[in-house]
Amino acid sequence: MTGIISGLRRVAWGAASAAAGLTAVVTGAEAGTGQPSPWQIDFQTAVTPIMEQIHGFHLFLTGIAATITIFVMLLLLIVMLRFNARANPTPSRTTHNTLLEVAWTVIPALILVVIAVPSFRLLFDQLEIPKSELTVKATGTAQWTWVYEYPDHGFQFDSNMLQDNERKPDQPRLLAVDNEMVVPVNKTIRMQTTAEGIIHAFAVPSFGIKIDAIPGRLNETWFRASREGVYYGQCSELCGRNHAFMPIAVRVVSEQQFDAWLADAKKKWATAPDDRSVVVAEAQR
Repeated sequence: MTGIISGLRRVAWGAASAAAGLTAVVTGAEAGTGQPSPWQIDFQTAVTPIMEQIHGFHLFLTGIAATITIFVMLLLLIVMLRFNARANPTPSRTTHNTLLEVAWTVIPALILVVIAVPSFRLLFDQLEIPKSELTVKATGTAQWTWVYEYPDHGFQFDSNMLQDNERKPDQPRLLAVDNEMVVPVNKTIRMQTTAEGIIHAFAVPSFGIKIDAIPGRLNETWFRASREGVYYGQCSELCGRNHAFMPIAVRVVSEQQFDAWLADAKKKWATAPDDRSVVVAEAQR
C-alpha cells in the first residue's frame, strides 16, 4: 500500500507541478507575500509550516484531479472513435464484466485512501497546538473592530481599518489598519479567538489559519511565521453591514524589534478596566 501511495503521489505531484508552471506562464505574476496580487489565481506565498502543508496538499489533489480528468477524456475519445455506428456496426452484447466491475469499485476506494492519509495528517497538525512562546487573543466586536489582547503582558488595543485619506502610499486599500498585531519571527504563536454579539472569523491566508470567533466561546489555533513582513487577512464570516471593512494586519518582526515594540505597547496600552467586557458581563447576568 505504501508503494502505491508513493507512486500515485509522485505522478500527481508531477502533474500539479506542470500545471503550476503553466499557471505562472499564463498569469505572468506570482502570488503576493502577505496580500493579494493582480491576476493571482494561486495561494498567497506560504510563510508558516501549516500553509506549506496546505499548499502541497492542494497541489497533490490538483494532480489527482487532473490525472482522473485526462483519463476519463481519453476513455471518451476511445469510445467515440472505436465504438461509433460506422466503425463498429455490430456492437457487443456483453452485459457483465466481473473484472471491470471490481476495478471501478476498488480503484476509487484506493484513491480516497491515498487522499485521506495526508489530509488526516494535515488536520492533526492544525489542531494539535505545540508549546507556544506567545499568546494573542483576538476579539471581534459588534462594531466590526478587532481587539487584540496580549494576556502574557497585560495590555490590549483596538485595530480599525484605515480610510483612504489615512493610508500611506504603500498600504493596501481595505486591508491596512491603524494598529497592527505584532509578533516575533520564528516563534510559535497561540492564537485565541472569541467575539462579542456577532460571529466573526479570523483568517490570514499566508499563515494558513481560519478560525471562527464565536460569542461565549474561546477557539484556538497556532502559527509560526518564518519570514518578516506584514501579512493581511480579513473577517471571513458574513457578520453584517461592515463585514467588508474588518481587515486583519499582522506584522512579523525580529525578536529585538518585538521586544522594543512590547515595551512601548505596555506604556501606550496599559491595562485598564475594559468597559466593553463590563457591559457584556452585565448583559449576561
